[in-house]
Amino acid sequence: MEDKKRTNKRFRIILGAILTVGLLYGGIKFMHALAHEETDDAQIQAHMNSVIPRVSGYIQKVLVTDNQMVQKGDTLFIIDPADYMVQLEKAKAGLAAANSQLVVTQAGIGASKFNAEASAAQVHSVTGNLEAAEIQLWRASQDYERYKNLFDNHSIPEQQYEEALAAKQEAQKQLEVLESQQKATSSQRNAALSQTKVSEKQVSVAEANIMAAQAAVDAAQLDLDYTVVTAAIDGQLSNVNLEAGQFVQQGQSLFYLVNTKDLWVVANFKETQLESIKLGQPTVITVDAYPDEEFQARVSAFSPATGARFSLLPPDNATGNFVKTVQRLPVKIDFTENNDPDKLEQLRSGMNVQVDVHLK
Repeated sequence: MEDKKRTNKRFRIILGAILTVGLLYGGIKFMHALAHEETDDAQIQAHMNSVIPRVSGYIQKVLVTDNQMVQKGDTLFIIDPADYMVQLEKAKAGLAAANSQLVVTQAGIGASKFNAEASAAQVHSVTGNLEAAEIQLWRASQDYERYKNLFDNHSIPEQQYEEALAAKQEAQKQLEVLESQQKATSSQRNAALSQTKVSEKQVSVAEANIMAAQAAVDAAQLDLDYTVVTAAIDGQLSNVNLEAGQFVQQGQSLFYLVNTKDLWVVANFKETQLESIKLGQPTVITVDAYPDEEFQARVSAFSPATGARFSLLPPDNATGNFVKTVQRLPVKIDFTENNDPDKLEQLRSGMNVQVDVHLK
């Protein structure tokens, strides 16, 4: 009986200890949950620039290797520039032809203006001669009338009468000739003025052609410059699967350049966890690859929609049988300056992390 009592007493002590430890552990976890929100559905993110050629062609030379660190502006690879150099020379020739056409057109304007001025002078001269012819016709007409009256009275011989008539007719014909000349010279002047306007329009067209030719030269120069593909940012390259002689297409994604200096975390919290999470709250990040290290961070932004909304086929709860599932909202968390830079350099995009947001 005594052994049985001792056994019961030992059992009660052990059970009490277990209950005490359980209560303490539960109390600690409960108090921790009041001031923290945690999730392991989180990964490190970084800017990943896709290296894409802006022109097509055969690769002439590759200057980088897999996982190499590069600086902004470093040359990654070169596309054979021969075809683009030919296009540039062709564009330059077109520009030279357009400039020559402008010179010819401007010279045409000078000739047209000279012709217009000469025609105007001719019109002025013919107008003066026409006025003199009108006076001459008037005087010949007056003489004719006097001689006709004298001839009718038999006061002069017929010869004088005929001379007066001939003088009148000659003055009339001269006037008609000058009137025709005036019309002709006026037409020539109008034609010269019209040609001047046409030449001025042609100058505008020639200037527009020069602008178009210059744009073609600029475009050809850009294409030639694009044959040298450089790094857009500082960072580390992914697998560079390129060889000399390989043909690449314009707009083809070849490999990635990852900015290893600018990292952040995207944590997918359950919607039921978001009530107490606010912008600016301090956060502790534990990386699975380095479990003994803690990184200081801060909540910086909330996604405008849940992750399911951004999927290729977002769920439509208005169709089929509705089953309520807890949604997750991506939350961006930035590392603070209170971290060892050497340790941050060890982190890579895509690593899994544990996020602990301090609510209080």
